[in-house]
Amino acid sequence: MLNVAIDGPGGAGKSTVAKLCAVKKGLHYVDSGALYRAIGYCLDGQGVNIEDAAAVAAGLDELSLRIFYAEDGQHVEVNGTDVSPFIRTVEVGAMASKVSVHGPVRDKVNAIIRQTAENYPVIMDGRDIGTVVLPDAPLKIYITASSEERARRRLLELEKAGKPHGTLEDVQREIEERDYRDMHREIAPLKQAEDAILLDTTHLSLDEVVEKVCIMIDEVNK
Repeated sequence: MLNVAIDGPGGAGKSTVAKLCAVKKGLHYVDSGALYRAIGYCLDGQGVNIEDAAAVAAGLDELSLRIFYAEDGQHVEVNGTDVSPFIRTVEVGAMASKVSVHGPVRDKVNAIIRQTAENYPVIMDGRDIGTVVLPDAPLKIYITASSEERARRRLLELEKAGKPHGTLEDVQREIEERDYRDMHREIAPLKQAEDAILLDTTHLSLDEVVEKVCIMIDEVNK
């Protein structure tokens, strides 16, 4: 089964690249980060302290998660409600980073996406896909970019969407703080798998990145 694992820091464009390559190469796109975002969003909305391991474990038992696909791609349903429209914000991204340090959360998410990878040829992105979730994937790619470039891209997204935002320096600081948390968390810290291909996109356009990843997929799928 062809599985493609894409890792990298937040804001590196992993999800966008994976989605486009999935379409071009006929793969099923699985956004594992969306599951963590959904869990963080829902628990926080219920008043759960998402930094309290015991409280998170208790709240997690009440959440039933499901991935489903529509014309616009992957959606995440929690207890029968599609939460996808609410989980693509910087704030929810920070929540995802915090809940992902808890073992029960990771176990729940990994069980969902590993089953998907067993049944379908998939491409998925996150921060530990190649190192923990799919360690035997035939193709692992670590996509990154400088924190300044990632902040610039994020700022443009917020401006286009007409959403509140700070300065470039504010967004960059948030990204660097998130990087630090992800790289220093006790469980499955962010790092490049030993056999992953490093792809720095700082000076590349989106089309150039997609082309490079598609070539990698063709090479491993010969």
